[in-house]
Amino acid sequence: MKSLKMSLLLLTLGATFSSFGQDETDEYLEFNDRNNVVHGVYLGLDLGLGEIDGEPSYTGGLKVAYVANQQFEVGFAATFLYSEQDVFNNSLSRNEDLIGVYGGLHLEPIFFSKKRVNLSFPLLLGAGGVGYIENNFYDDDYYEEELTEDDFDVVFVAEPGVSALFNISRYLQLEAGVKYRLSSRIELPPTRTTRINGFSAGLGIKVGIFNMGRNRYKKNIQ
Repeated sequence: MKSLKMSLLLLTLGATFSSFGQDETDEYLEFNDRNNVVHGVYLGLDLGLGEIDGEPSYTGGLKVAYVANQQFEVGFAATFLYSEQDVFNNSLSRNEDLIGVYGGLHLEPIFFSKKRVNLSFPLLLGAGGVGYIENNFYDDDYYEEELTEDDFDVVFVAEPGVSALFNISRYLQLEAGVKYRLSSRIELPPTRTTRINGFSAGLGIKVGIFNMGRNRYKKNIQ
């Protein structure tokens, strides 16, 4: 009788240890049990070429943005603008070009974000200042003038566009697109240019991390 009880006890202990051994297996199943947002941040630089009142214009831009789930960007963008207006200023007896800086909120929905090439619709909403500057840079008598706040006028800008985004790697993205700039009215002598409206086309580069915080989990296989 005692030997029977001992045998049952040994069998019970063996089954228990076997169960523990199965729970501590090294085999795992990787899965994703919820739809978390994938985050990203980047710094972007771009160059553009366009027109204002039929004259060539050049832009340089800077962007800092947060990317949500590789589908939407929100951040800050700033643009430097120069346009060869070559307008004659009667009061100063010289030819002048247009110069300006504006910046503000950057919004950009992104489509086909899982593909190598994406389609996006950037929008800049902001404000800045524009003015005229002497363009006789090659004259030996030219000197860099000191500009004051009276030489500039405040301008409000809305700049929608469409871009193609090329995913080079997890950390690098190239973009090419066109934009149209809409502005409030400016009142500065000479007054031929009253708005800085116009199309522009450009190329840019974005450097950052576009899909950090991947959502992966492991579950023990029983």
